[in-house]
Amino acid sequence: MVHITIEYMIMIPVLILQILIFPYATTIIMGVWDDSRRTVEVQETVGNLGSSIQQLYYTVNHASISATSIVVKLETPSLIEGYAYTIRLGNSTNSNTSLKIMNVTINLVGTNVAVSTLVTLGENAAWQENSTFRSDEISFIKATKTSSYIWLSLNGGQY
Repeated sequence: MVHITIEYMIMIPVLILQILIFPYATTIIMGVWDDSRRTVEVQETVGNLGSSIQQLYYTVNHASISATSIVVKLETPSLIEGYAYTIRLGNSTNSNTSLKIMNVTINLVGTNVAVSTLVTLGENAAWQENSTFRSDEISFIKATKTSSYIWLSLNGGQY
């Protein structure tokens, strides 16, 4: 009979510990999974945005197109997994080349998820560096070709 009491004395703390550890471990694992899922969604969105910017630039840069403005409607979501996000257009130009490289960064507001992509453009590309836009503010990209530059902007803001 003494052995049963010793077994209970050993097993009861182990069971209580399991009751506390399993929910905590589950919460941590689900948090990592949620962040991974959000990161994949943001990677897809920033990739589509970067591709749209690059395609618009190369279309307008063609020699057969004279000074003009072209507007392309964006198909980016206003929310990702229920979170708004910010888009930042930076400059990552390499000093070894005359090409301009735009760094497009998306940050999910209220999370630690941030993803960026580099968009290679020609030497005549221009945009307002370090400009930031909210996801609910953007709906199109505008490219304005002048004699010397192609101005790129989100929602048509002229710089």
